[in-house]
Amino acid sequence: MKTPPAALAALAFSLAPLSAAPPNIVYILMDDAGYADLSCYGQTKFTTPNIDRLATEGMKFTQHYAGSTVCAPTRSVLMTGLHTGHTPVRGNREVKPVGQAPIPSSTYTIAEALKEGGYATGAFGKWGLGFPGSEGAPENQGFDRFYGYNCQRNAHTYYPKWLFDDAEKVELDGETYAHDLIMDQALEFVRTHRERPFFCFLPVTIPHASLHVPEEYAAPFRAKFPEHEDKVGKYAGPNIKNPAAMFAGMMTKLDADVGRLLALLDELGLDDRTLVLLSSDNGPHREGGHMPGFFDSNGPLKGHKRDLYEGGIRVPLLARWPGKIAAGATSDLLSAHWDIFPTLCELAGKAAPDGLDGISLAPTLLGVGEQREHSHLYWEFHERGGARAVRFGNWKAVQNGIKQRDDPPVELYDLAADLGEERDLAAQRPELVRRARALFESSHSPSEIWKLRGEN
Repeated sequence: MKTPPAALAALAFSLAPLSAAPPNIVYILMDDAGYADLSCYGQTKFTTPNIDRLATEGMKFTQHYAGSTVCAPTRSVLMTGLHTGHTPVRGNREVKPVGQAPIPSSTYTIAEALKEGGYATGAFGKWGLGFPGSEGAPENQGFDRFYGYNCQRNAHTYYPKWLFDDAEKVELDGETYAHDLIMDQALEFVRTHRERPFFCFLPVTIPHASLHVPEEYAAPFRAKFPEHEDKVGKYAGPNIKNPAAMFAGMMTKLDADVGRLLALLDELGLDDRTLVLLSSDNGPHREGGHMPGFFDSNGPLKGHKRDLYEGGIRVPLLARWPGKIAAGATSDLLSAHWDIFPTLCELAGKAAPDGLDGISLAPTLLGVGEQREHSHLYWEFHERGGARAVRFGNWKAVQNGIKQRDDPPVELYDLAADLGEERDLAAQRPELVRRARALFESSHSPSEIWKLRGEN
C-alpha cells in the first residue's frame, strides 16, 4: 500500500530540519503600530512599499494577536511562548532609576532555545524585561548581543543621552537619532553571522511615544498635511509641530530600513535562507500628539492601546521566506504572539519545551502538514482597573474593571458579524457567557505580583 502524498509531504517536512540548514530568523516588532498602519493592511495616507514586499512575497495573517495591549507583557509573551495568564511579566512595572521588573532567571526564552540549537542570537531595540545587570537583562536571557534601550522610559525619546551596548551604558550627545544606531547594529549583526544560523530580534521603537524623525522624512508630509501644521505634540523632548507629518515620516523611515535589511539579505546571498517576520506589540496609542483617528490606524477595529477590544490587540503579522512560503498568501488562522516560540523552534529543528500556550504555525507558513488550531486565546491586563478577554471561535468576551469590583459584567461579541464590537450579545447568549467565564478561570494562573481581585 502506497503512502498518501499528504503523509509523504508531512514526513518530509518533519525530517527537513535534520537534513537541511535551519533558516536565519529576523523578527521585527513595531511599537504601537495599529492593524491598519501598513499600506498592505489598508493604510492610504502613506505607503510602506518595502514592508508590503513581505506580504506580496510571503504571507499575510489577518487574525493575529499581540501578547498584550502594552509593551513589557507582550515582550514577555514573545520570549516565553506563554500568554498573559501564565507569562512572568503581565504588565509594565518600573524600576528606578533605570529599567523594568525582570523576568526571573528560571525563565526559558526563545533566545535560549535557539542558542542551544546553534544560533547566534541578537536583540536590537527596546527590551523592557529587566533592568541593567538583572537576571532579566537580555545578556542573561539567551542573547549573545544586545544594543538599544534596556529601559522603556528611556525609549520615549529617539534622541536619548544613552543606550546600552550589551551590558555597557554608552553615553550619547542627545542629538543622534537612536533608531539609526540600532538599525546599523542589527545589520552589522547579520553581516557578522552570515555563515551560521542567526536569530535577529528587532523590537524597534517606531512609531512609539515621541514623534521624532529626521526632517527629510517628515518634510514631504508637511506639504501633504498642511492643515495640521499648527498642531503640536509632546511626549518626551521638544514640542513637535504637525504630528501627522511626523508620524507618516516615522513609518516611512521604518519602511526604508526594512528595505535596507532586505537589500542586505540579497547582497549576502541569504534571501532564500532567511525567514523575516514583522508584527506590532499592541494597537496604536493616542498620547503625545499621535493621531490614530486621522490615519484610521485601526481600520474597522474598536479600541486602542490599553484596551482588550480588537483595536488594542489585533496586529499585523507578515512572514517572508522565498522558496518556502508561498508568495502573496493570506491566512485567517487564529494566532498570537505566543505562537512564535514553538514556530521558530520547529523551523529551526529544535524541540519546543513542554507547557507552552503557543502552537507552531509552521504547517501554515510552509503549506505542509496538519495545522493545529487554538481552542481559545486569552489576555489579562493589570492597569486601568484590570480587564480580561477571551476569543473562542468567532466569539469574543471582554470583562473590564476586574480589579475594581467583584464579577463585573461580561461583554460578548460575534466578530464574524460585528468586527467593530458594537453589539453586546451577552444577554442573548448566556450559555456563551458561562463558557467565557470558565475560560477566564482556567486560563489564569496565580502570580505573587500580578494578582486579580480576591487573590491573596
